[in-house]
Amino acid sequence: MSAVIKLSSPATREFWEIPVLFEDEHLLALDKPAGLLTSPDRYDPNRPNLMKLLHAGIETGKPWARERNLNYLMNAHRLDFETSGVILLAKNKPALVALANLFGTEKPQKKYLTLVRGEPAEETFEVDARLAPHPVKIGLMRVDPKGGKQSKTKFEVLENFPRFGYALLKCEPLTGRTHQIRVHASHAGLNIVGDELYGGKPLWLSRLKKDYRLKPGHEERPLISRVALHAEELTLPHPVTGETVTIKSEWPKDLKVAVKYLRQFAT
Repeated sequence: MSAVIKLSSPATREFWEIPVLFEDEHLLALDKPAGLLTSPDRYDPNRPNLMKLLHAGIETGKPWARERNLNYLMNAHRLDFETSGVILLAKNKPALVALANLFGTEKPQKKYLTLVRGEPAEETFEVDARLAPHPVKIGLMRVDPKGGKQSKTKFEVLENFPRFGYALLKCEPLTGRTHQIRVHASHAGLNIVGDELYGGKPLWLSRLKKDYRLKPGHEERPLISRVALHAEELTLPHPVTGETVTIKSEWPKDLKVAVKYLRQFAT
């Protein structure tokens, strides 16, 4: 069975090769790339999204769908447009119902990696701050102690780059609110690289390397321009067998490159 699912959007002329991270008769886990919506955008339903592309592939009998005899696929959770990493899908309705019940609890352990600007005060810390949609800015969330829903995220510093004021963090959201890690990091005074919605800025090599020189006629591109957030690992009891399943995703290239240069020039 193919270990990669090929998707394309004729409307936008975009193409994706999406690795399969885990699969059995009930579940399919994919490595979602940054820059692809999980499901339709409520404000712009015509933008390409993973679920619409997968459903189109099933309907038209693409090779990856035929070889799996797929006639059903639904996502059990979502990742933001710019977030990469593990996303879990159900191949049948009973598995989806069981996963939906699981994701409504704290049982699935979700581990994310993020690169932030700012210096964490402690090696490990928690942010327990209620979240609600911003009353004026559409699509944004904010901390709202009175009207927000309970939200909690654990953070752990994996590496510090104090010379430049960056840190690599492991994040474990114990609840599943929209933009939760992004807002909680910002609330702790740590802006996620590339997350301009919540005060983050792109990461540039020219800011790290003293003798950086750009070739004439070239324009510098950021090492990371998107939200530097990656869903690295998902652990949960299998909805049918009950066995513990752990699904992992490798770091995406942009995060690897950014951390490589921080290590190189921050010492």
